[in-house]
Amino acid sequence: MGNMKESEKKSGIILKGIGGFYYVETADGVFECKAKGKFRKERITPLAGDRVVIEVNQNAENTICSIEERKNFLRRPPVANIDKLLIVVSMRDPEPNTLVIDKMTALAQKNKIEPVLVFSKTDLASAEKMLEIYKTTGYSVYTVSPEEHSDIEAIKAELSGKLTAFTGNSGAGKSTLINMLCPSLSLDTGEISMKLGRGRHTTRQAEIFHIGDGLIIDTAGFSSVDLVSSDPVLKNELAACFPEFSKYIGMCKFTSCAHIGEKGCKICEMTQKGVISKSRHDNYVLLYNEAKNIKEWVLSQ
Repeated sequence: MGNMKESEKKSGIILKGIGGFYYVETADGVFECKAKGKFRKERITPLAGDRVVIEVNQNAENTICSIEERKNFLRRPPVANIDKLLIVVSMRDPEPNTLVIDKMTALAQKNKIEPVLVFSKTDLASAEKMLEIYKTTGYSVYTVSPEEHSDIEAIKAELSGKLTAFTGNSGAGKSTLINMLCPSLSLDTGEISMKLGRGRHTTRQAEIFHIGDGLIIDTAGFSSVDLVSSDPVLKNELAACFPEFSKYIGMCKFTSCAHIGEKGCKICEMTQKGVISKSRHDNYVLLYNEAKNIKEWVLSQ
């Protein structure tokens, strides 16, 4: 007994946190941990997706000792270190809303998260118009329906080795898509395993699952509106969040150009020529006018 270590440090990733407990996956399995008091003092809340070092104790609670610096994080749902944001958009019931899509892709770009678009229910309505709008963005775009699974392997490849947050409004087919990608998950149970299971009370928690060699975050209980209202993109950040604008930024007649209709604006010219989607530019203008009313000092409160 004298040789047995009373505590041991391990590295891992937080799969979910609930009620002050954090479930950390390490090379040796999943451990239930509490966060050290120093995090509360520093006003740091551990998040799903955080890379952490934990202390596994034989005769006491396991604790999170340190949290690696985050490359990004979202406030609602509260998740960290996301590589991709997969946005599920239904073609019918509900109808697609390009303004909501463009708000989410802008938020992703702002946080250095790669957007991926999946148009679902293409058996009920064609996605041709949407594909036309988004073909110049550089985003990966896929289509799925209950009968059409041809893009599923390509979507799996997108997820490989990455941490991907899935989002989409209620009825968009997010859980259906996740179950198509990994039938063994059966997301309606809301549980990863008995070890993590706290039943259906997890609906407002972000929770990480394995799909192949990738990790996904199901954001059950959070709408697209939650996602964008908690972390708005400011007007001076917005143009950089539309990747199809990038090659024309700096080519306008005036250096102060906001790209919303000024004389000599290269981005407006490219929109008129059809090089940039009119839908995307229209939404940029709406978002810019919305962002003009956001006061930066309010966000820092």
